[in-house]
Amino acid sequence: MKPYYEHGGVVIFHGDSREVMPHVGADVLVTDPPYGIGYRSGWSDAMVANDESSAARDAAIALWGGRPALVFGRWSVKRPAGVRALLIWDKGDWPGMGDLEIPWGPSTEEIYVIGRGFTGKRTGQIIRDSKRRGGPSSGRFHPTEKPVGLMETLISRCPPGVVIDPFMGSGSTIVAAKNLGRRSIGIELEERYCEVAARRLDQEVLFGTPQTRVRDEMGEV
Repeated sequence: MKPYYEHGGVVIFHGDSREVMPHVGADVLVTDPPYGIGYRSGWSDAMVANDESSAARDAAIALWGGRPALVFGRWSVKRPAGVRALLIWDKGDWPGMGDLEIPWGPSTEEIYVIGRGFTGKRTGQIIRDSKRRGGPSSGRFHPTEKPVGLMETLISRCPPGVVIDPFMGSGSTIVAAKNLGRRSIGIELEERYCEVAARRLDQEVLFGTPQTRVRDEMGEV
């Protein structure tokens, strides 16, 4: 299987994770999969592929088995099998996707801990990392993009070895892994995001730094 991108310990595959995962090897899975909510961005026409149900998420987790994994999720969708613990990402005072008919928006997301081998100082289950707003001036590449700093915090507690993200999006997980000196594998169904991730890696565009060069070349996504 030919990679879409390969450089500096990072390999990206363009394709369906359910077809690619059986052919690659990794040690820990860290991903923000389709939640199964039919998400549509409020600031663009962008949608998340395979978000009609949690089937893609569940299939990838089943392929992974009981090995160590951190998987993002949402309170309104049934949690995947094998969850050992629940982490909460606190985005700060910023209401995210939710019911616009009520005056409260969700400012947290769930992260499911699966498998064993996680390390580090024992802390509480709440991880605080502010989420930036979306839109043309935000510097974000994907409507549900996660902060690289948050992903670094998560990966730093993971067992050693290769990190795989079967729903890579614009590449925050693999950028975080690279920042931590970890090898990684990203799989993404939409080619435009494979290209965005490759350009982020090549240009070393990290979270919190100016990202206008990539946005200008790729167009807002």
